Amino acid sequence: MRHLILGLCLLAAWIVPLSVRAEDTRFDAPGEEIETLVIGSVTDLVFIEPLIHEFQRANPSTAVIYRQMTSLDLYAAVADACEKGEFFADTVISSAIPEQVRLVNDGCSEPFRFSLPPDLPDWASWRNELVGLTYEPAVIVYDREGLGQDEVPRNRFELVDLLRQTERFRGRIGTYDIESSGVGYIFAFEDASQASTWGRLLESLGQNRAQLFCCSSDVIDGVRTGRLVLGYNVLGSYALARQEEDPRIGIIFPSDYTLALSRAALVSRHARNKRAANALIALALTDTGQRLLSGPSRLLSSLNGPEMLNSLDTGAGPSAEEAAFRPIALSPALLVGLDQAKRKAFLDQWRKSFQAAGPE
Repeated sequence: MRHLILGLCLLAAWIVPLSVRAEDTRFDAPGEEIETLVIGSVTDLVFIEPLIHEFQRANPSTAVIYRQMTSLDLYAAVADACEKGEFFADTVISSAIPEQVRLVNDGCSEPFRFSLPPDLPDWASWRNELVGLTYEPAVIVYDREGLGQDEVPRNRFELVDLLRQTERFRGRIGTYDIESSGVGYIFAFEDASQASTWGRLLESLGQNRAQLFCCSSDVIDGVRTGRLVLGYNVLGSYALARQEEDPRIGIIFPSDYTLALSRAALVSRHARNKRAANALIALALTDTGQRLLSGPSRLLSSLNGPEMLNSLDTGAGPSAEEAAFRPIALSPALLVGLDQAKRKAFLDQWRKSFQAAGPE
């Protein structure tokens, strides 16, 4: 039976520092319990639960503790434990891929004990210590009841034009708070590097007093309820899953380019159950794992994500077939955005754009 472990865990084996905001969910072993696997992750539990159940079907003596946190809290906790030579989780799965690369670079992981699939794209792995499990585009979501079909922007140029209607959209645009979200920061940093529209888009978000959120699900909720008309740079996996429940949500794959992020996994150097950690990651890369990821959860797989996306009907905007996907490679290049001086300058530009709009 599954039950929620909240707050403090008194057993020293699983203790979580008081400063860390973590929510642990335990999946008891289906059979006679002889070991435990601790997963540190940012992924909403409902999206990864099918993979956990499949893992336990193949490993019935293994209990699983799913330790869910925000991306930056997870990175801070794992990095702190690594520096102290302490245990925090056996495997770490996060969409904050620059932070994942840094953990590997800092010696907080170890090589996998299984062979990566031969058809895994080059951008989806690094040093045989970090592997991308998913294929998740950064999309624009919109309220189909609040935006006419002929108004739906197909790319960032059209989005900037649309947002000139500040009286209409003021306070009704949502996006990541890039100061608190690792995935939001990497999407914005990549936009700044790749989009000729970045300056104008940032200005438009500020002028419209865009609402900032920690998580994709909060932006999507805003669109679903009509509080927001548009959400920018939302994780497509979450949007696709929610669209199946609520057709009010429309999804746009920008035709100028669509970033794609791969939620990355590593085995902790200080893992207590390295066997199970490797087994879980290896499972996610099998045909069965791909099917589970690409099913109702819509995380899709790094191995078949583009093909799966091409088959989806998401609304009036450009289809996935029309999108120019640009996967963000797992590589040391991601560390540039984490450079302290560069990060400060980038966040200063972000804050100034929103402050320039002035008070309500």
